[in-house]
Amino acid sequence: MRRFFTWEYLAVFIPALALAVAAVWFTLRYVKPAPPDSFVLAAASKGSPYYDLALRFKEEIEKKGVKLEVRESEGSLDNLRLLKDETSDVQAGIVQGGLTNHIDAPTLYSMGRLITEPVWVFYRGDASLSSITELKGKRILIGPEGSGTAALAKRLLDANGITAENSTLIAMQLPDYVDTFAQGGADAGFLVLGPEARTVQRLLHQDGTKLMNMAQADALIQRYPSLTQVKMRQGVVDFAQNIPPADTALVSTKAMLLVRDDLHPALLAILAQAVLKVQSQPTLKPTGESKLFALGTESLTDDPEFPMIDDATRVYKSGPTFFQRTLPFWLATLIDRAAILILPMIGVVLPLARIVPLLYNWRMRQRILNWYRELKRIEKNLTHKKASASAEFIAQKERDLDKIEEAVWRISVPTHLSADLYTLRDNVEFVRRRIVSLREAAAKGTAQAPSVAAEPARAEEPVLETGA
Repeated sequence: MRRFFTWEYLAVFIPALALAVAAVWFTLRYVKPAPPDSFVLAAASKGSPYYDLALRFKEEIEKKGVKLEVRESEGSLDNLRLLKDETSDVQAGIVQGGLTNHIDAPTLYSMGRLITEPVWVFYRGDASLSSITELKGKRILIGPEGSGTAALAKRLLDANGITAENSTLIAMQLPDYVDTFAQGGADAGFLVLGPEARTVQRLLHQDGTKLMNMAQADALIQRYPSLTQVKMRQGVVDFAQNIPPADTALVSTKAMLLVRDDLHPALLAILAQAVLKVQSQPTLKPTGESKLFALGTESLTDDPEFPMIDDATRVYKSGPTFFQRTLPFWLATLIDRAAILILPMIGVVLPLARIVPLLYNWRMRQRILNWYRELKRIEKNLTHKKASASAEFIAQKERDLDKIEEAVWRISVPTHLSADLYTLRDNVEFVRRRIVSLREAAAKGTAQAPSVAAEPARAEEPVLETGA
């Protein structure tokens, strides 16, 4: 029975197989495992703008068959704490801008800015105030303790020389501002909320409560890159009551979507698709009015505090892949992972498929040529000793030729090399006839070399084919 796995075959096949296995190992080492079918996004309390926005993301994501848990929290600082805690299962969260940056939280990356949140500074009194510095010595509401509003309010107050030592800083829930102002319990208050928030609208319409027109808005945004300037035009809130009564300059922050660096790329892609779709939706109210300071998609590709994560940026700029658009999430992910595994393999297997047969053919030709060299050595000895060959010498050469013949008959070659093998066998027989003639001549005591004129002419070594 013809042996298929010859040593020559294994000598070529095993290194090729080892190279292919190494390629697979290297690829698997850098390919993330299959994505989970759920993840957690920290928002804020139910009914808040952050929570409502997260629910819109959830609706889009779950259309793809992935579960998004919207986790209630105490706000931006609580979300940051959860994101930075390695033991927490929260991998994404909406966070107010200006609270931290990538230096403080190197494991967090941005997926863009989502909501404009002006810093509203309301105050009571007859005088018109235009600088935060003018609040020194007053009773100031700074929002709930531990909230993003309180953190930003304290930063701006401190920059203007206002501290708990020279003023009264009051921590309070934002909805309670309206009654506190009405009862005379505070002189001023900071809020960081969207313009559509109910508390903001009530304060804008409250008698005796004024909105500060920040004269130093440009200076504040130059000092704090996370802030931007927004303008409220006269009457834009309420034309009938002329609110605000004049063009008003405000500083604003923008809430961002932060993710941990361990969130699976497939989940990042599906979250980015949801963000892109929600942010692309019209910002008009049912009445046809535009929402104030609404952000579209232009703020999704840049962030002054955190680096953008590549997987999200790719979706924002190029959209989802064909498979992500047309297939269920699990199937699109399977195809993407298969492509990552297969493409490097193609880069290795295709060249190997061309090289391995060539190497195998070369090895087989080398084996045939090796026996030609042995055969030529015997023939050279016969020619050199033809006049004085002893019986022992002839017997030794015949034994050597027997070994060669036995080995040649064991050689198994591909069909296209059969002609080379048959030629080698013919030449073995030719040398054997020379040995027989030499023995007969030696037995007769003849000094003349045996005649082989009757034998057909042959080449020393046939020219072997070089093609496969």
